[in-house]
Amino acid sequence: MSFKAEQIARLADSGWSCCESVAEAVARAGLPAVTPDYLAATFSDDLWEVAERAVLALRNHFASARFAKETTYGILLIPDPGRLDTRRPMTAAVRADQLGAPTKDVFDERLPAGALGVRPGRPWTMVATVTGVYGPSLGSHHQIVDGPAASFTVAGTDTRALMIRQLWGARVLQSGRDLPDCESNARWTFTLFPGEGLTDGQAESGTVLKGKVRFRLGKPDRGIGSARVAPAIAVT
Repeated sequence: MSFKAEQIARLADSGWSCCESVAEAVARAGLPAVTPDYLAATFSDDLWEVAERAVLALRNHFASARFAKETTYGILLIPDPGRLDTRRPMTAAVRADQLGAPTKDVFDERLPAGALGVRPGRPWTMVATVTGVYGPSLGSHHQIVDGPAASFTVAGTDTRALMIRQLWGARVLQSGRDLPDCESNARWTFTLFPGEGLTDGQAESGTVLKGKVRFRLGKPDRGIGSARVAPAIAVT
């Protein structure tokens, strides 16, 4: 199966379409349904080729990272933030089919608006990034931000710029019931957002813990194995 066909099949079978409460949120936002026909018609063959090269480049560049073997890269769809802003907590109803019951997100109110890696305008934007439940471990927020650019630059793109809340929020929705960074997985993790600045000296991260999706702040020097990231390249 070609990369394009494989990714279209995965996206059409993702939370965007197959997790009812998430699909309802997509419809309420006035976004096109994520179907095979829509994906094939909206994104050109040339763009799928760019996407494939970006995914392969990410996989190869971070192949030696800690926990690289359990990391899956692919295409993440980011909705137009003017219609569905994944930087913000979702309503309890949106999580109903993801968590088994309507459940409010836990969102630290000290968090700022958050970086917009994908700006309003397009209904959906493709990003090459981590799409599985675990990202690689590349150190703490400080270690990543202060690290050499060459360690994080893939295909001419500094992948730290899109290690942000917006992408993780979309990844959680796209994952449907197979949530990333969740305590019900074989191991619990959390994803750091080094592309976001510190707030009150603390670093942003996202996780799913005690049955709730959590956008939180923590120590910026925490580089334990549970601290993961999602290197990303926008496909445009």
